[in-house]
Amino acid sequence: MSDAPDSRKSSSAGLTKMVVVAIGAFALTFALVPLYRIACEKVFGIRLERSAASGVQDAKAAPAKRTITVQFDGGVNSKLPWEFSPHQVTMQVVPGEQYQTTYYARNTSDRAVVGSAVPSVAPARASGYFNKTECFCFTAQTLQAGEARDMPVRFIVDPNLPADVNTITLSYTFFKNDTLTAQQQGTAKAAPAPLSAP
Repeated sequence: MSDAPDSRKSSSAGLTKMVVVAIGAFALTFALVPLYRIACEKVFGIRLERSAASGVQDAKAAPAKRTITVQFDGGVNSKLPWEFSPHQVTMQVVPGEQYQTTYYARNTSDRAVVGSAVPSVAPARASGYFNKTECFCFTAQTLQAGEARDMPVRFIVDPNLPADVNTITLSYTFFKNDTLTAQQQGTAKAAPAPLSAP
């Protein structure tokens, strides 16, 4: 009868030892990797490559996208009775992405007037990298007496824009189209009538 409590005590002590050994082995397994790395680098002078996990973290920390400042400007020739200006003076853009802005135009005269816009891009070497996909400058614009209109421009800055160009200015000047304005106003000169014989 006295053997039963002793066998229970030894079973309990054996189980405790097994749990302690299992926990120790588990902890030792985790400790081996940093210990191995320290031993290789400090004792043998061998530098180990970074783990795949750190490579994934580096991939996530991708560099920020480049941004360019685009400035907008607008004016009219003195012969054109219009008001013309950009709604937005500057915009931050990422090269390769499409953007849209608008200009405001208003005919301040009491007759229909046709205007044609001439664009320019500065600096000049950036002009080949500034692509307009939609622009009021592609066609002549007619504004009736007192009419006001928003005129959109869609554009993309080429990602190959030189690295030292950080600001681009898009400027428009509107000129009066005398021929089309005369046609709109019905004041085009008619061909002279032949002289009648006396």
